[in-house]
Amino acid sequence: MADQPSRPHQSLYRRYRPQRFEEVRGQAHVALALRNAVRDSHVGHAYLFSGPRGTGKTSTARILAKALNCASPLDGEPCGICTSCVEVTKGASLDVHELDAASNNGVDAMRELVSRAALGTPGRWKVYIVDEVHMLSAPASNAMLKTLEEPPGHVVFVLATTDPHKVLPTVRSRTQHFEFHLLSGPLLAELLTHVGADAGLELESDAIDLAVRRGNGSARDALSALDQMVAAGATGLVALDDSAAMIDEVVEAMCERDTGRALVALAEGTGAGREPQHVAAELLEHLRQGFLATLAPGLVALPEAGRVRAADQAHRLGRPGVVRAMELLGQAQIDMREALDARIGLEVAVVRLTSPEADASPAALLERVEHLERRLAELEEGHPAQGSPTSGPEPAAPASGPARAALGALRQNRVSPPPSDHGAPDAETSHPAVAVQPALPAHPAVAVQPISAAPSGAADGGPPSRDDLAKAWGDKVLAELKGRARALYRAGRFVSADGATAVFALPDEVHRSYCEVCRGEVEAALGAHFGLPVALRLVAEGNEGDSSTPSGSPPSGSPPSGRDPGMAQSSGRDAGMGPAGDDQTGMRDTPARVMSVEDRLLRAFPGAEEV
Repeated sequence: MADQPSRPHQSLYRRYRPQRFEEVRGQAHVALALRNAVRDSHVGHAYLFSGPRGTGKTSTARILAKALNCASPLDGEPCGICTSCVEVTKGASLDVHELDAASNNGVDAMRELVSRAALGTPGRWKVYIVDEVHMLSAPASNAMLKTLEEPPGHVVFVLATTDPHKVLPTVRSRTQHFEFHLLSGPLLAELLTHVGADAGLELESDAIDLAVRRGNGSARDALSALDQMVAAGATGLVALDDSAAMIDEVVEAMCERDTGRALVALAEGTGAGREPQHVAAELLEHLRQGFLATLAPGLVALPEAGRVRAADQAHRLGRPGVVRAMELLGQAQIDMREALDARIGLEVAVVRLTSPEADASPAALLERVEHLERRLAELEEGHPAQGSPTSGPEPAAPASGPARAALGALRQNRVSPPPSDHGAPDAETSHPAVAVQPALPAHPAVAVQPISAAPSGAADGGPPSRDDLAKAWGDKVLAELKGRARALYRAGRFVSADGATAVFALPDEVHRSYCEVCRGEVEAALGAHFGLPVALRLVAEGNEGDSSTPSGSPPSGSPPSGRDPGMAQSSGRDAGMGPAGDDQTGMRDTPARVMSVEDRLLRAFPGAEEV
């Protein structure tokens, strides 16, 4: 007797298509609502199932059709063994009609469907499943509207789509809308493990994790990847895993800021035949998973090992770095569509991501400043800070260049000021790991030129009195000050004079602390006017007699005194000074305000000027 022909092979996603509501994974909210509607005889006349591909929309529609015509349903579930259930499973039921709107999107096909809707069938219910309903033309959708709103009593429409926003609002309003979601990584891994065990598949140890990554939340895509690995064996697993390894290598190079390593990995990937657009999409998805892993781990569609790996890379890149990388790769995908050689756009984006110094954009400069801040925290704490690359290009003490200036500026903001004449810091509380550069003097030395005539404003040639100071201040000295000093000091007044020291009162302590920065400039102007050195002691209103706070020691919370006043003037971005040095916006009234990107950059790179 001749051997019977073997049963034809069936793909895993078809063999393991769910046949009952309870078998639909990841869509419990939909399965429960439909099962209760069937059990309680409250089935609607039209449903709209929307969601990503491979999440069970068509399978759930077929289960609903089986449950409606099942001879002996149990608590809203189809029995699966009656004639009607078997026919629906085989796709040969006269009660279920499926229409692919992607290939039958014309008005004629829809008119034919509508004309047959009223005809009777063997079962109790007649179910129309219209897949990819968003592909219907406007005339076809309008032809279906009336029947969709008031169908015959035995007809149920189930519309499925991946793009619900493209469905006409008049169609959506006539349906009950159920949204299907992507499956989480652990749920996909559980499904694939069950399928592998039930089908007796011999899988490599990493096959499940790789199939989960390839599925990206879609059960059908994950089962198709698993089917491919089973057919190709170990060789196929290695071939599929090469792409993931290449993406991981590029991201590692971004974390280490190793441009050469990243370009080599890209060259190997594109040289093996991978499209640059596809590589960019995979890179973007990998970074997205890492970004989500740091903020909302429950949204990550990766197995546990992959989630931990993605989260670690995202922490090392830093949140600003990850966001900038996603933006650059997204823009690169757009640019590559019209490029003669798409590899160039991808390589340029990767170079800018691994070498921020090659990118002059504000986002890149901000990332460099943020990286310097993390490195400074690492040096102060004596161990690598969280989110800081394990090996970066910056040494512990930059030799020269903008990095040294930026690090010095950051040190002035983070490290206690150097000891003054009125006290020295405790050796136990200092920062031995940070070599703090000596701060600049609070004000430059006043070089007084000799004069031949009597000093202006001093009647006897001695130190000016309080009245002499007030008169000279209002008549000449204040008007000759530069923009920032004039804006800060115009709110104060001379309250007394004690020999060569004048007491100058300001509205409050915050204002006084800001005036300390350019005190040297005012003293120089007074000295040039009177022909002899005039020292200022700045006080807050109401504390004129309090000498506990020395003139040259700003209180805690005041701006760093080590910044050169002349350098501050040249930046053109100081408080109360416009591009020409004129007072335009007034003085900042609080040192704790939120700084803009420009302020942070100018603060990190002293002497820079915004053009």
